[in-house]
Amino acid sequence: MSIFFSSVSDVLNAGFDTIIDVRAPSEFAEDHIPGAINLPVLDDAERARVGTIYTQQSPFLARKLGAALVARNAASHIEGPLAEKEGGWRPLVYCWRGGQRSNSFAIILRQIGWRVEVLDGGYKSWRRLVIGMLHDQALPHRLVLIDGNTGTAKTDLLHRVRLLGAQVLDLEGLAQHRGSIFGPMGEQPAQKGFESRLAEVLSRLDPARPVLVEAESSRIGEVTIPARLWRAMCSAPRIDVTAGLPSRARYLAEAYADLTEDVPTMQARLDQLIPLQGHARVKTWREMAEQGAFAALAEALMGQHYDPRYEKSRARHSPDVIADFDLGDLSVGARDEVAGRIVSLLNSCSN
Repeated sequence: MSIFFSSVSDVLNAGFDTIIDVRAPSEFAEDHIPGAINLPVLDDAERARVGTIYTQQSPFLARKLGAALVARNAASHIEGPLAEKEGGWRPLVYCWRGGQRSNSFAIILRQIGWRVEVLDGGYKSWRRLVIGMLHDQALPHRLVLIDGNTGTAKTDLLHRVRLLGAQVLDLEGLAQHRGSIFGPMGEQPAQKGFESRLAEVLSRLDPARPVLVEAESSRIGEVTIPARLWRAMCSAPRIDVTAGLPSRARYLAEAYADLTEDVPTMQARLDQLIPLQGHARVKTWREMAEQGAFAALAEALMGQHYDPRYEKSRARHSPDVIADFDLGDLSVGARDEVAGRIVSLLNSCSN
């Protein structure tokens, strides 16, 4: 039995015990329904083998081999990840188009007695819902941007505001990237995977309440913010946060501890600035990193590179600034205080 959904929210709130993606691991890695687990009925090599036989020999031989492989892999899943599932377990299964792979697996699971449903249209139907939400339809959310120079703890404030009960959209967290050459936080999702994560978060936010978003460029590492969201961000009112350069430098040296513990990687990232800053200046920065002078390096990077670029970018726009908060020494207490003031401001915007 296939089940049809008309929105991202409908899929995510359908109440299935487990969502099972039976596509090959490479397909799953590129994108999948958030929260799904991957139980491939054909792995990448098997899928390629069946496809080759289908095109070069005959569809019949391909289906026969595919059936044997699906049965063998299904047995492994039933004896492994699914071994402890009770009789009332209710999964949703999907493949690429909701065709042979998902239906073959679902038939086997139904024979056991589990209440299985197959996603009508498979992954492609999910992808259409995401595209519709992010690219075709107007976003209903009211965005408020938090903006400020590098090192003003914007991401940290975003997290503190969330803990105080306000709605936030953490784009850098979804992209697994901090938005600069020092930004990678592990492997980034593919563009489709990023959009699925984004659609999931947006679907859970209340359009009647404002959503705090950190000001970003249109690209975060290797992923791109969907155009409709980007336009909404560009026109959104802003909260500016400020702090002195020495305080920002000390904060960044602590916040980027993962990089300060890996000097060769930091120096490799600094080399990316040679086309913009020249060999001599980058050589000085590399020497600072080698000497462990990370606060001084952060101050030099912001004063000579990031702050001028930020001011040049801001001069091209006329943002609607609704508040300006000074973070002082960027201590935990100062960040807590400003986070509280931001929440109060957002609450007033809800009324």
